[in-house]
Amino acid sequence: MTSSLRGFVATSYCLLPIAYCLFSPHTARMIRWGIIGCGDVTERKSGPGFQNARDSALVAVMRRDGAKAADYAARHGVPRWYDRVEALIHDNEVDAVYIATPPGSHLELARQVAAVGKPALIEKPMARNHEECLAMIQAFRVAGIPLFVAYYRRALPKFIRVKSLLDDGAIGRVLSVAVTLHYKPGQYDRNHLPWRFRREESGGGLFVDLGSHTLDLLDWFFGPIVRAAGFAANQGGQYEVEDAVVLAFEHATGVQGTGSWHFNASRDMDRIMIEGTAGAISVPTFWTDPIQLHRAGHTEYFDIPHPPSIHQPLIQTVVDQLLGRNTCPSTGDSAARTNWVMDQVLATFNR
Repeated sequence: MTSSLRGFVATSYCLLPIAYCLFSPHTARMIRWGIIGCGDVTERKSGPGFQNARDSALVAVMRRDGAKAADYAARHGVPRWYDRVEALIHDNEVDAVYIATPPGSHLELARQVAAVGKPALIEKPMARNHEECLAMIQAFRVAGIPLFVAYYRRALPKFIRVKSLLDDGAIGRVLSVAVTLHYKPGQYDRNHLPWRFRREESGGGLFVDLGSHTLDLLDWFFGPIVRAAGFAANQGGQYEVEDAVVLAFEHATGVQGTGSWHFNASRDMDRIMIEGTAGAISVPTFWTDPIQLHRAGHTEYFDIPHPPSIHQPLIQTVVDQLLGRNTCPSTGDSAARTNWVMDQVLATFNR
């Protein structure tokens, strides 16, 4: 391991979340949220979570198109809407900000939120690259306030069960993990590509958008990845960013892994296969298939559904940390490690 990588891993460990209380539990009983970028992800996945989490309220939303912001506010019962970022972040009744825009704008928006002294929850991937992640972390460290990232699978009951099985030794000592995410190709107009396929806005393609979820889960399950190498390519020619990635990696804990992400495949496939000395666990990242625990010649199934607002459990952990009750498992520091891993395989392709 190089000295620079040792320093990165050591820093990642020492920056793991500690209890942080923004408001005294004796003087405040609710976190009031404002959303920057009330687009599709906020309609069901996250927006209702801010309203339904305990001691949480959604009080303001912002979108550059004021008419769309007003429509969202009316449909979701949000008291105020804005068409300027500055108006929302300076709203005295907004305690914390959720940034739900494409990654290309995350760094600048995060800096603005940190400058006014408010905590932020930022959509994943955290930024377009690891360098931007570090700049965001520094802005919030200087401000002395916490930064969270919406890798919500860390708080979902399904994946909490997987982590519990691993931590309890259900498959013995974990040896390796193999990730497969294959999808049939979509049809895209190169002249009107969604933001996920425009590098200046997304930082990459579907590997960055979807693969980051799995890499973050592996970081949570097994600790930081300290070595990573692989290949990225564009095999379909429908856009310029990567559509095929193969990756080999190793965690600080010794767990070794491989990953295959292909978005021009002949069939769809979604699986994380974890091998141990006494069994194996199989679970999808995105599909709703049950967890499969294979050991002693038998397979046990755990069918654990997701909540209607899939972000809500993670939002609850953020609220609880801000009110001094617990800690959130997904921070800027943990999320930056996932960007570092993706950078290792995309560095040559993006030149």
